Amino acid sequence: MSIFGDIVNKLFHRANPAAPPPATEATPEPAPAPDAAAAPAPAPLANVDVAAVMDQAVADSGQTLNWRTSIVDTLKALGVDSSLDHRKQLARELKYTGDMGDSASMNIWLHKQVMAALAANGGKLPADLAH
Repeated sequence: MSIFGDIVNKLFHRANPAAPPPATEATPEPAPAPDAAAAPAPAPLANVDVAAVMDQAVADSGQTLNWRTSIVDTLKALGVDSSLDHRKQLARELKYTGDMGDSASMNIWLHKQVMAALAANGGKLPADLAH
């Protein structure tokens, strides 16, 4: 599973602990328009209040984390590996073209891309985070 898929699954599971995981693996970009004969697959995070789930994840972690601005804190709150190597892998997955040696710029880009991709996958985010 992709790192972004892992993020989506953890959010989905926290929002719907008794539900089975989403039927389709989440993709960081919206799926192409389906043909007229095919029914569209539901967005994996449809009706998930990402902010509420993340706020609860931070509270459950017992740490002081700012998931609203930090990709590292977002990953930590969800229990996802936040190491530099793992973030570089996520950056490659999301098609980052910048300098991976500049971790500050990469982290800012990653946070924006992850928030936008969560919204594209049906997640409800405050307007300032949905970019």
